[in-house]
Amino acid sequence: MDDERIASLEDVPDDSTLLVTLRNGFEKVEVVLTRFDGDVAAWKNTCPHWSDVRLDKGSGAELRDGELLCTRHGATFDTASGHCTHGPCEGAYLEEIDVVVEEGAVYLEESTYSFDHLGPKSDRDRSSGRIGFGGN
Repeated sequence: MDDERIASLEDVPDDSTLLVTLRNGFEKVEVVLTRFDGDVAAWKNTCPHWSDVRLDKGSGAELRDGELLCTRHGATFDTASGHCTHGPCEGAYLEEIDVVVEEGAVYLEESTYSFDHLGPKSDRDRSSGRIGFGGN
């Protein structure tokens, strides 16, 4: 199972997220790992309200009262289920990637993906979201 290893469990912070990049063929996908009750969940790094808005911009996503926070919209997501508990996408879910924790490490369980690297998929910053027309 070593080739499916993503990270050490110790690398996944209790108070934020760990950003990793997975590969699906030629496509690279950013995923955030979150801890809850001694376990780890993996979610695609996009808000369901606007899919071009990242939850983790490269330095860890913000958590509020133990829930993932979309700083663009103020939406909050349960770290265990991915369920949006508040905000413009309330009732929606983050897209899950199956992982498992074994012997102190996080492993990828989805055969359609392979681990690429820790961190964002590129240096390009998509955190600004939408194109503005205000001249700023």
